[in-house]
Amino acid sequence: MFSLLLLLLSLPPALALECSKDHQDGYQVRLSIKTALGDQAYDWNESELFLFKATIAFAMRKYTKNETYDVSNIVVCNETPRVSFWFIVVNPENPTLAITKTRVEEAVRVSRNRINNAFLLTDKTLEFLGIPPTLATPVTPATPPWLIVFGVVIGAVCAGIVALLISSFVRGKRANKAKEFAEEDDQAKGADKGISGETFEDRNGVYNQAFSDDDRFTQL
Repeated sequence: MFSLLLLLLSLPPALALECSKDHQDGYQVRLSIKTALGDQAYDWNESELFLFKATIAFAMRKYTKNETYDVSNIVVCNETPRVSFWFIVVNPENPTLAITKTRVEEAVRVSRNRINNAFLLTDKTLEFLGIPPTLATPVTPATPPWLIVFGVVIGAVCAGIVALLISSFVRGKRANKAKEFAEEDDQAKGADKGISGETFEDRNGVYNQAFSDDDRFTQL
């Protein structure tokens, strides 16, 4: 009876899922802490590994809306001194089943920034091999593109109209000045002709009576 009890107590660990680098649902993680932080790099230890498990459990909870995920559901193996290891996520309701790679990948991608920030790293220095880097969320402009184009076109048209009006005004002003100069020139020429005519009349049109009488007496 006692031996049967011992067998039952040892049965769950025996059925627990084991992690290996050849597991179909496993992922390899590689951290370049020294490269990212230089002299301020921290040592990788059991506490950092616990933090990693906690962040993955958080990502699984957030993605699946299942609050039963815990650090015990993140199984790590094949650790190396260069801070590289493999991990799998086991089902919290059935430790003998692994969560598929697809679901783990989606969970990691949803919380990638939170995971990176926990270790002061980036997608390039905290690598989930097999999971593409997180792409930045495209920025949606507050103003629709068509409205921006419309505004640019209208602005260009308005600028052209204003330039045309200014050009027409300047040409008209120049034409008026030219006309005024022409009128002033004509008036000046008319005045010169009047003065010349009066001088010619004085010289040739006035008959000098004294010289006429002298000529008459000379003939006699």
